[in-house]
Amino acid sequence: MNNKYRTEYCGNINESFIDKEIILSGWIENIRDHGGVIFVDLRDIKGTVQLVSNDDTMFTGLSKESTITVKGVVRKRSVEDYNDKISTGKVEVLVESLEVLSQAKTLPFEIKTSREVNEEVRLKYRYLDLRNSKVRDNILFRSKLLSYLRNKMTDMDFNEVQTPIITASSPEGARDFLVPSRKFKGKFYALPQAPQVFKELLMVAGFDKYFQIAPCFRDEDCRADRTLEFYQLDFEMSFATEEDIYDIGEEIFYDTFTRFSNREVSPRPFTRIDYKDAMLKYGTDKPDLRNPLEIIDISEVFTESLFKPFRGVIVRGIKVDDLASKSNSWFNEVVDYAKKIGMPGIGYITVQEDMNFKGPIDKFLTDEDKKILIEKANLKAGSVLFFIADKKETIAAKQAGQIRTYLGEKLELIDKNKYHFCIINNFPMFEYNEEEGKYDFGHNPFSMPQGGKEALEKENIDDILAYQFDFVCNGYEMASGAVRNHDIACLEKAFSMVGYTEDVVRERFKSLYNAFQYGCPPHAGMAPGIDRMIMLLRDEVNLREVQAFPMSVSGEDKMMGCPSEVSEQQLREVHIKVR
Repeated sequence: MNNKYRTEYCGNINESFIDKEIILSGWIENIRDHGGVIFVDLRDIKGTVQLVSNDDTMFTGLSKESTITVKGVVRKRSVEDYNDKISTGKVEVLVESLEVLSQAKTLPFEIKTSREVNEEVRLKYRYLDLRNSKVRDNILFRSKLLSYLRNKMTDMDFNEVQTPIITASSPEGARDFLVPSRKFKGKFYALPQAPQVFKELLMVAGFDKYFQIAPCFRDEDCRADRTLEFYQLDFEMSFATEEDIYDIGEEIFYDTFTRFSNREVSPRPFTRIDYKDAMLKYGTDKPDLRNPLEIIDISEVFTESLFKPFRGVIVRGIKVDDLASKSNSWFNEVVDYAKKIGMPGIGYITVQEDMNFKGPIDKFLTDEDKKILIEKANLKAGSVLFFIADKKETIAAKQAGQIRTYLGEKLELIDKNKYHFCIINNFPMFEYNEEEGKYDFGHNPFSMPQGGKEALEKENIDDILAYQFDFVCNGYEMASGAVRNHDIACLEKAFSMVGYTEDVVRERFKSLYNAFQYGCPPHAGMAPGIDRMIMLLRDEVNLREVQAFPMSVSGEDKMMGCPSEVSEQQLREVHIKVR
């Protein structure tokens, strides 16, 4: 490299450069005046190096984060001055000349401690926040991972194809971002929730194996693991079964996580768990299998119970061994947490050395009840059995899952040095929406019901399962996938069961409806979430830490000033009036 601004990068300077004249450019990270000798830490994308000047006027007036170019000679530091914290710590650059490229204003926060600043402020000045080495390294890591994934998919004979960003609104489970049309009055485009329709059309077109690093947009409330805009490794295969997608998905996740982490990764094939079993044993379809605690159903014990709160309702239990000796204050903390998540409290019994029970519920249990509980929960001396109950199975399952997670964390049962993958499958095709008083798709509406069109004739709609699955790791949904419903008659029947007429299906899914009539191969695919992969690999708890320019949790971008008002003229051009 040889230009007026740089012959070398700051972070690359080492002992092999001693006595060489070099040119460096970067940001001033720190300035220290040691009585006539000035020390400056200069930073660029590769790292930091120490500059030295005997001219105490050379850096006068310069502030932190100003950009400069310097020419100087590399020399070895004294042994007592070595800095083992940086790769350039054994050398320094004696500055001969300096050019100021840009003087920086007073900073809104210190770069080195930017991650301790309020997130709204960090994102307003994201270009400064990105200078923090930890934040910057997350984005550089992202670049390496994306490059790896692209090469991996190409090596597996997948073809990268970009699909449109401006498309048609489609009911795929979340709210669309709508884009008004200027030329077509009263009509709208939409940003894609996912490239679902397009990747299926590519299979109809005969591309066989497709992938892309796909941007997805969903107008949903943000949270730690969900943002308005995110990216997924979208892929689809023709003439493929569920097992084919499992194999590809396992290879992608296993190889990626073993390459980019030193932690233990669960071996292939990943554990497979039926959706119903996951909801019963873990209280969620995103179980963290690092947590050894499991939930059991003990409703039958309380069918005719004298304890009225448990009588005839759904009762779930969580057994924890060697816990009976904990203090009352410890158990009170569990009760407080239960109240925090909407429970009236939480009941529990402790098992004494003589296998007798202790606790407020004990007096309501018959000898036969106790015998069944000991066998069903595998209780032993020192065990504690927690009870979670509700009239609705969905609520009992959810709360039991939350208590399981809380106990696992409180007792430090979760191995933080492990990535434990599993596959949740056999999702119900439909689920009842109590608010709307009707059935809706439980997962992806384009999935094939197990058993095809004939399965949709079942008397009990709740018994219909779909070829749908999720890859899960450490309590996070990492990917969703399915075998697609490529049969027109079956597709029409599935949509009719949630209230869509044939005419509506033809209109809303015009492209698929027409394309499937010209020879459609069976096809299947999935979409690993790239942001979540990076979040786990970088040990972050928030997707926004691994995205270069994310929106805030409220959905605002104060750096860019959006969402923002637009002019009356702009509104008129797209035929919109703000009410």
